[in-house]
Amino acid sequence: MAADTRPALPPLRDVIAAHGLQASKALGQNFLLDEQLLDRIAAIPGPLKDAPAFEVGPGPGGLTRAILRAGARLVAVERDARCLPALAELAEAFPSRLRVISGDAMQVDARAEAGDGAHIIANLPYNVGTALLVGWLSAAWEPLPWWSSLTLMFQMEVAERIVARPDSDHYGRLAVLGQWRSDARIAMKVHRSAFTPPPKVMSAVVHITPKAAPQGVQLKTLERLTAAAFGQRRKMLRQSLKGLPGALEALEAAGIDPQRRAETVSVDEYVEVARLMDRV
Repeated sequence: MAADTRPALPPLRDVIAAHGLQASKALGQNFLLDEQLLDRIAAIPGPLKDAPAFEVGPGPGGLTRAILRAGARLVAVERDARCLPALAELAEAFPSRLRVISGDAMQVDARAEAGDGAHIIANLPYNVGTALLVGWLSAAWEPLPWWSSLTLMFQMEVAERIVARPDSDHYGRLAVLGQWRSDARIAMKVHRSAFTPPPKVMSAVVHITPKAAPQGVQLKTLERLTAAAFGQRRKMLRQSLKGLPGALEALEAAGIDPQRRAETVSVDEYVEVARLMDRV
């Protein structure tokens, strides 16, 4: 067996103690310290050797280490200035492999910083996770988006909303957005006890891979359609969609019973209705 040439790093608990990095509730921070678990998360996208990667909210650098150990060239965005010295030490341990940006990920152009083909891997801060996901899922598909995959930690409830199927309590707009031109699955469940401090809820890692978008469908049309349908999800579609121009006609053309409710309509059916709306 070949010798392990990876740099020897201090335990994460020692790094946190040395830099006084108590997790900030205001920043939605919960640190993962189990290095085996972190390596398993970094393995979800597949081989990362020499691949570009992008991380949001690295904190003390637990997942960052795992991504770097996997061989990626990583750009990490950290808003908490307290974490920057610890990340600088990590950058020294992995020369030319880690670039840290001090700033707010909501304001950073991830594509410009990480480059096309990047794998986005992150234990997302709870308070901005969904907003970041929606931004990445709304990227231009040319015929695929600029990112290669998304491997993201969410609260379990959010993860279930992303991968939900019709006729389930979690099925809604986020499921349609996450699945109409992507494959989304829960790759790993993570117990609350794995975090420091433990959050109040369970978490899960969602893995999303893009696929070619259906032809003749505009994202904006699909967004308007699902906003109207799920905005009044307990009403029949004939009621919830009556204020959306062309929607009821498209529903009829698609052969969908207007007495159905939003949560019973599949992703493919929403795509077809949106396609027909764009033809009106």
